Amino acid sequence: MRRLALLTVPLLLVATAACTAESETPTPTRQDPAASRPSPFADCAALTSAPDGSADDRPAGDTDGSRLPELSLTCFTGGAPVALREVRGPAVINIWASWCPPCRKELPAFQRLSERAEGQLRVIGVNTQDSRSAAQSIGEDFGVRFPMLVDQGQAMQRALRRNAFPMTVFLAADGQIRHIDTSGALDDAQLTELVEQHLDITVGA
Repeated sequence: MRRLALLTVPLLLVATAACTAESETPTPTRQDPAASRPSPFADCAALTSAPDGSADDRPAGDTDGSRLPELSLTCFTGGAPVALREVRGPAVINIWASWCPPCRKELPAFQRLSERAEGQLRVIGVNTQDSRSAAQSIGEDFGVRFPMLVDQGQAMQRALRRNAFPMTVFLAADGQIRHIDTSGALDDAQLTELVEQHLDITVGA
């Protein structure tokens, strides 16, 4: 019996060591589910080159002389920050957040504008005061595909001295801001009219 007891001691020690090793294995950290999914938005690499076939023949006097602020914003998909002063128009820039009901209401209209006006102007989003997962979920749910910049600190709104949601900036090919709209959620007809009025571009249905 004594011999049998001596033989079982090493076995018990091995089992104890194995349990200890398993208990010391670190528990995997939880990740944001959105971080593992591909971004629905386009990248921002082309924002500093003019859209194909774009032009701006408006008289030089038909402008308030304002330009986009001297800021650089990160792109939702990563890559180098985008200097707003280098963004080439004509462009329609929509500032939005997922927690803003009018913003959510008008986002599909901006996506349709980006498809209808491809080659004439570009549509750019600026997501502000929002979480990445919420913005990505909205993009996925509404099928938003245009490039998306991120401005968590409202730097662009502060520079433009506007604090409205949603807010849309109409940028001409010469880099001048032609109009800033803060009237609320825009629909397809209103966007078409504003683009023609302020950027002199007729967008097809």
